[in-house]
Amino acid sequence: MRVLVIGSGAREHALALALRRDPGVTAVMVAPGNAGTAAIAEQFPVDAAAADDVVALAKAQKADLVVIGPEVPLVLGVADAVRAAGIPCFGPSADAARIEGSKAFAKDVMAAAGVRTAHSEVVDSPAQIDEALDRFGPTWVVKDDGLAAGKGVVVTTDRDAARDHAAEIIENGHPVLLESFLDGPEVSLFCLVDGETVVPLLPAQDHKRVGDGDTGPNTGGMGAYTPLPWLPDGSVERIVRDVVEPVAAELVRRGCGFSGLLYAGLAMGADGPAVVEFNCRFGDPETQAVLALLESPLGTVLDAVATGTLDTLPPLQWRDGAAVTVVLAAEYYPSTPRTGDVIAGADGDNVLHAGTKRGPNGELLSAGGRVLSVVGVGDDLAAARADAYATLGGIKLPGGHYRRDIGLAAVEGRITL
Repeated sequence: MRVLVIGSGAREHALALALRRDPGVTAVMVAPGNAGTAAIAEQFPVDAAAADDVVALAKAQKADLVVIGPEVPLVLGVADAVRAAGIPCFGPSADAARIEGSKAFAKDVMAAAGVRTAHSEVVDSPAQIDEALDRFGPTWVVKDDGLAAGKGVVVTTDRDAARDHAAEIIENGHPVLLESFLDGPEVSLFCLVDGETVVPLLPAQDHKRVGDGDTGPNTGGMGAYTPLPWLPDGSVERIVRDVVEPVAAELVRRGCGFSGLLYAGLAMGADGPAVVEFNCRFGDPETQAVLALLESPLGTVLDAVATGTLDTLPPLQWRDGAAVTVVLAAEYYPSTPRTGDVIAGADGDNVLHAGTKRGPNGELLSAGGRVLSVVGVGDDLAAARADAYATLGGIKLPGGHYRRDIGLAAVEGRITL
């Protein structure tokens, strides 16, 4: 099987590495990729969101499977174009990808499916902001209703900060989604979905805020770990039964059945799981940790979804232990990151590239906000953390920063339901 991976981040680097471990995969190609994926796969400078160009590349390279990593191409219908060309594709249709592309659509689906989520209200006029804010709080959750790469969310007890963020979103031409605050620790659960067939992967926890102790602004994700030692037995099965399967069935009922990776972000409160958000693709940085523990052949798994045969797939196999991802970010991220700095020491298969490129003399340069994801694996979470941070200690990036507490609260037993 020849597999073409679409995207340019650490998620796609992790996908490419896992696909290379599948003995049934004879070639891995990445477009457009980055400096890290260039070392392990043939690379093509194609715009991931340009459907015609992606289809032309898949045909030219005789791809047997196309795997679309980022959300933007999915929301724009690139998977539809690939499938229309007769090529199996891992990734939902544009109609189904609205589960991430429009939070209002996701709320409507959840309401119809009877799935617990935060109370919400859409505001699209500056004149409505103050009156709407009065109906929420004392913790305000203010979201951009469109795609914002994880950075369009403000969670704050400061009403003025909530108002400013809402006004900025509307000024940029997007509706605002106000939500009630959901308490409880968060869980990211990836599920392979083929119509109404749902197969969960390992649960993970993301760390969204930029600073240690969950301080500072939200980012696209500063690190993640899997599995979750504090999550009670049976929780994954409950999430699948009460959340993912009803949503998958509702999408089928609406004529936009989901095919691909449905990511449920949940708050595990006293009354059980409640949905914070859905994504229509593998999440970054959780993917890097989850795939590090997968022993089943990834190409075979993704192909089963793409070809509508997920219900015949053998149970997934996982290695024992734990995995931790820590993101090395550029100076000033998540605002306007500094780029073009030389990176040293970024070697090894556990260093996954995100925002990188090669300079004129072959030197490795930073080229984005989240620059690298370092993955540690160990017999338990403490060992996996030690592995990741030992590798990070040998990497040099001027102005680079990373959180030092990824997974620490779980190791110290500070997470409870």
